[in-house]
Amino acid sequence: MKVFAIGDLHLSGVVDKPMDIFGPAWENHAQRIRDAWLGAVAPGDLVLLPGDFSWAMKLSDARADMELIAALPGTKLLLRGNHDYWWSSVTQVRAALPPGVFALQNDCFSFGGVHVAGARGWVCPGSANFLPEDRKIYDREVLRLGLSLGALPAGGRRIAMLHYPPFNESRASSGFSEQLERAGISLAVYGHLHGKSCRSGFEGVRNGVEYALVSADHIGFAPRLLFAL
Repeated sequence: MKVFAIGDLHLSGVVDKPMDIFGPAWENHAQRIRDAWLGAVAPGDLVLLPGDFSWAMKLSDARADMELIAALPGTKLLLRGNHDYWWSSVTQVRAALPPGVFALQNDCFSFGGVHVAGARGWVCPGSANFLPEDRKIYDREVLRLGLSLGALPAGGRRIAMLHYPPFNESRASSGFSEQLERAGISLAVYGHLHGKSCRSGFEGVRNGVEYALVSADHIGFAPRLLFAL
């Protein structure tokens, strides 16, 4: 079994929002993701999708994008991103997901000896974009990550995914990174950053946790292989 990750698919099966308005790198990106996915992922593999899955505004409109992903090989695990406006209650989302597609929120997901926890996250204190009103959301997301990490079983490979980076631009520790370290997480993936902003993302090992930035445009619109068991 292999574990892959790719975030920020920004699919628009129903919503008219082509991504190539953000530059030529995004031209025909959905087809490129599909082709790369088919060439790399097998039916028994796990693919992590850490946020910004669809531009849909309503759950019903996100169905077309869900079906596109469901038709691809592997078991898929979704996490909410800041642009996933269609994501209402997790109960409603899970009821609408096609077979083979799962949603992670305030709990954990186990598959083939791999245990996944995570939370959307938020802008971290110390960031140039962190405003006073962000504190409440940040604290809530730290709490949600704690709930998810607390649900992890002992043993196996314990990994995590977030949508937002778990650090600010200075890469200072945050409530997110501290919880990942205390929980003994070996690998954490995240997205959200695009283009030049990816330069501020941290990739590598820090205090025992390996971090990987997997925004689709950052990894060439191909699922990134994290590890194999």
